[in-house]
Amino acid sequence: MSLQDWLREGHLRPQTTNRQEIRQLLAVFERDISDARIEGLSTDRKFAIAYNAALMMARAGLAACGYQTSGKANHYWAIRSLEFSIQVGENTIRKLDAFRRKRNLTNYEISGAVSEIEAEEMLALAIDLRDQLEAWLKREYPSLLSHPDSH
Repeated sequence: MSLQDWLREGHLRPQTTNRQEIRQLLAVFERDISDARIEGLSTDRKFAIAYNAALMMARAGLAACGYQTSGKANHYWAIRSLEFSIQVGENTIRKLDAFRRKRNLTNYEISGAVSEIEAEEMLALAIDLRDQLEAWLKREYPSLLSHPDSH
């Protein structure tokens, strides 16, 4: 499979990105990482906010490749696209997808389902994805970064 295959299947649509869009996605990431660290938040909220930060990195990678998700299961396809954009390994993708399912559960069905350890793991994973995305952008799409050291 490839991003082109997903485009043909309707999971993606073409998108032209620019430095401004990437900068905005990185700004949402920074806001969410900061918010996820606020004392007194429930572990469910910390987890969900850190998950959203990670999702922004998947969307930024996909945008840099010239796509955005389309149709149903947008989060799923954004996460899976990390294999093709910043070349994240399958173990990381599986972990992030499991966190996606847990986030859906805690957002819509069950309160208190996330442990402090899971919230911290989600936060660390989001930060790692940001670091990987920025390194990849520097190598593959340096014109999309605001400046050489963007964080």
